[in-house]
Amino acid sequence: MSEIPPGHPRAESLRIRHKIIHGMEHDIVAKAGLIAHGRGEAFDYLLGERTQEPAKKAIRAAAAALLLARYPVISVNGNLAALSPKETVELAEEVGAKIEINLFYRRPERLEAIKRVLEEAGAKEILGVGETANGEIPEISSVRRVVDRRGILIADTVLVPIEDGDRTQALRKMGKTVIAIDLNPLSRTAQLASITIVDNIVRCMPLLVKETRKLKKKPEKELVKILKEYDNREVLSETLKIIRDRLTQIAEAGGIIPEISEVYLEVCQDEISK
Repeated sequence: MSEIPPGHPRAESLRIRHKIIHGMEHDIVAKAGLIAHGRGEAFDYLLGERTQEPAKKAIRAAAAALLLARYPVISVNGNLAALSPKETVELAEEVGAKIEINLFYRRPERLEAIKRVLEEAGAKEILGVGETANGEIPEISSVRRVVDRRGILIADTVLVPIEDGDRTQALRKMGKTVIAIDLNPLSRTAQLASITIVDNIVRCMPLLVKETRKLKKKPEKELVKILKEYDNREVLSETLKIIRDRLTQIAEAGGIIPEISEVYLEVCQDEISK
């Protein structure tokens, strides 16, 4: 990533893209994962590329749910492994969760590549690989139905980062609490999850780790109160209103977003002065 100029206005975004590309080149990310990332980046633009207040509410509820869970599991796909392996391991340690690899494009080579990345990040036990990965989630036709009988199959709470609508629906039908991280508030994943964090995974995971550490010091009754007061439909509604209001503001400003307005005036000064 040395070719990215540090002063480039999209430097961080480019670094993230390169991580995804690097992940694809090393069998961690599927080709479809690049499409998923691009779709998410588009929604991130609409959100102003920052963690909005509804996402912070959802992060707090997610932290409480993971701490209260009897058997939490963090489901890992290629994009999560490429972008946030360290935070995944940290979160699992904080809440006592199992880490399980679950893939739509499931191949032994990818499983091993992702397992290696997680181990390098400090994971001691990784489920979803080997002979115990022979359980099945009902009503799913893809290989995502294949789960570890020590993990997702018996979990009461599952963190599902990045879009996965069919599995979210099936896990909810099994009575599990599903926490989704998805930049698209209109996806089936976001709509069907118990708790939906509409945020970029690279911003969300560090915040989730931080919030979990903070809430660990609170009494259980306070965590229960946080969950009882949480309304996922309300959070999704607030998120969509933020997108609506932001687009309205940009449209009324002549189609120029606030972050670009000064640059726009500078590069168009000659034309404006005519």
